[in-house]
Amino acid sequence: MTEHPPIRSISFIGLGLIGMSLLRAMKRSPLAVGKRIVFQGYDPCFSSEDRLFASELGLDRFIEDKSKLYSADLIILAAPVEINIALLDEIKRFAPPDTLVSDISSTKSIIVRKAMELDIPFIGMHPMAGKEQQGYRESHEELLQGRRVILCDEKGLLSGEKGKFLVTLLESAGCRTLSMGADEHDRVIAKVSHLPQLLSTLLMTHCGDSLSRSGPGFATFARLAGSPWLIWRDIIATNSDNIAEELDRFSEEINRLSAEVKQRRFERIESRFNESNRLYETLKEMNRQ
Repeated sequence: MTEHPPIRSISFIGLGLIGMSLLRAMKRSPLAVGKRIVFQGYDPCFSSEDRLFASELGLDRFIEDKSKLYSADLIILAAPVEINIALLDEIKRFAPPDTLVSDISSTKSIIVRKAMELDIPFIGMHPMAGKEQQGYRESHEELLQGRRVILCDEKGLLSGEKGKFLVTLLESAGCRTLSMGADEHDRVIAKVSHLPQLLSTLLMTHCGDSLSRSGPGFATFARLAGSPWLIWRDIIATNSDNIAEELDRFSEEINRLSAEVKQRRFERIESRFNESNRLYETLKEMNRQ
């Protein structure tokens, strides 16, 4: 008799770009195919046409009944951040106590704290991938290929059966996993994700009157300016202190660079370029691994 895996069914709550991309990547993974994992989900914005198309992309069941939706072995919250946080109350009411819950939110401290308050088995998850275009029609399993997925586990669940299986499933889907605490996650991601987004947004509005004279370099730098406010409103609301701190620190660096340019301190500026070039090569090498 074939031994049943600890996770045989996964419910995705929210079927947007990242949620559906993760579902598609997991669905096609050798582990999920071999274990015949069932992928089900719900999105309040889906029409009948959306449901049909989602089934063609890999969704096995579209479920509206909350008691059935939350009865899966693993629930992945893939709605905007503040909705994911609010959904924990529903999960506490409807999900079996041994159901593992995760999310794909870009911030972690608040949702992890609430899950702990509600005594919900919870592992925060943040796939480090995305694109400006949104919606499940823009999803693709390759979006997560080789990408890091940060896991935030405050209760030691990654050492349990379901936690280990989740890591193996992510790696089978082509992702690279690493772990860190929720508070550390929010501090680090404020620097390497949230700060670049806001800088790109600010640059676009600052240079808006000169776009017709810009080149491809500007377009590359400003790519994140196409990201939707609907997603970023919740991210900023749930990580505002860390983001503001990084903006303050970066503005100080901008002021120092401005002074160096005014004073024609070319040696200092050259050292910035050299260090930046070195770090860029390091980043490229990390992304090739």
